[in-house]
Amino acid sequence: MEIDRKFINVIILGLAFMLIFTAFQTMGNIQQTVIKSITQEDPTFKADGFTSLAIIYAVLSISNWISPSIISVIGPKWSMLVGGFFYSLYIASFFLQQSWALYTCSALLGFGAALIWTGQGNYLTLNSDGTNISRNSGVFWAVFQCSFLFGNLFVFFLFQGREQIDQGTRTILYGVLLVVGTLGLLLVLVLPAMKDSDASRNSKSNDGAVATRGAQPTQGPLDAFLRSIKLFFTKDMGLLSVAFFYIGIEYSFLSGVYSSSIGFTLEFEDSKRLVGLSGIFIGVGEIAGGALFGILGSKTVRYGRDPIILTGFLTQAVGFFIIFLNIPDNAPFGDTTDTAFITSSSFLAILSSFLVAFGDACFNTQVYSILGGIYPNDSAPAFALFKFVSSLASAASFFYSPYIGIHPQLIIIGVLLFAGTICFWLVEWRSVYKKAHLIETSNPDSAVDKEFD
Repeated sequence: MEIDRKFINVIILGLAFMLIFTAFQTMGNIQQTVIKSITQEDPTFKADGFTSLAIIYAVLSISNWISPSIISVIGPKWSMLVGGFFYSLYIASFFLQQSWALYTCSALLGFGAALIWTGQGNYLTLNSDGTNISRNSGVFWAVFQCSFLFGNLFVFFLFQGREQIDQGTRTILYGVLLVVGTLGLLLVLVLPAMKDSDASRNSKSNDGAVATRGAQPTQGPLDAFLRSIKLFFTKDMGLLSVAFFYIGIEYSFLSGVYSSSIGFTLEFEDSKRLVGLSGIFIGVGEIAGGALFGILGSKTVRYGRDPIILTGFLTQAVGFFIIFLNIPDNAPFGDTTDTAFITSSSFLAILSSFLVAFGDACFNTQVYSILGGIYPNDSAPAFALFKFVSSLASAASFFYSPYIGIHPQLIIIGVLLFAGTICFWLVEWRSVYKKAHLIETSNPDSAVDKEFD
């Protein structure tokens, strides 16, 4: 039996990202809680977790305009390696407990994130074709999102019975996460280097289209930048950008705002420990969604992506509505004894984490699939634009999160959920129509036969 080396690359890529983001996503999930504990011990420490995350995503959104140019020179593997280094540097900055170090490394991480994510999208596309892009996207997402599961399981036991996260506990936390992130960088080194020109040997086209992957000549840095600008103003990318913006808003809420709000809701018994449990079930939801749609990847190509997006819409709508009822409005601001619309339930809080995360997997796997399908020869610019728009939205979310309650944030999310779903469907339906039209025009006899059937 012949080994599918490109599928092995996808699995290794997922494992590398799982380790790197076990460090980062775990830290992001509990960052505001940890910073509050530092401030209680050292009132001179004035850093804010939401501000740090806002800086990361603001720099990330800007850096996405130049990341395709960098990838065109050094390739996706080395771009991911450089980007991953800044993730480790960010974790290490917490040892210093200095505001300037945290904010500086946040900005550097934003630049590194543009490199690692644009490189990841490009590398995934280079190891996929029209018959397996949905499967590969789902498998990568499922493996990658194990980072939520393992990292937060560690936090759940580390924070057990602790109302205050002391210096010794924080040191263990930073040290373990830094080692795990470094192991992820070593896995990136194992990946074979690839560039767009390497994919020209693959004659299969994405989504059954006539265009051949890698048919275009290798782009230079300036060409890659100009392609990004041109692509940004196309109709399909304009519609997809609404979905990208929604993904950025909801993911920043899920990973940065919601878990912290659970920790600050004192109606929950052992609320700080519940933060870790919420993160575990976010991971379970993400893994379940990615694994399910990885298994059903071939069906997605046949029946379209819109049923999966509908599933994501429904699960997230239910999850966000439960959060609206279950969490008090002022929970993002710090410890609160205020009551929500209902008696705050730990079970409902964890259920919401799972539902929203499962829906997030629905959206993200299908975005990866549609970008790899529609833009096989422009995968680096396409994924860079995805990260530009979603990161801009995340930065906006983290900038306003310290100032408005959780209920207005959920209303914003609800409006964008509806708009993003509709816009994604429009692009999907246009893609299906174009594919059918290409097949029909490439085989005119079939159209004649249909008339006489």
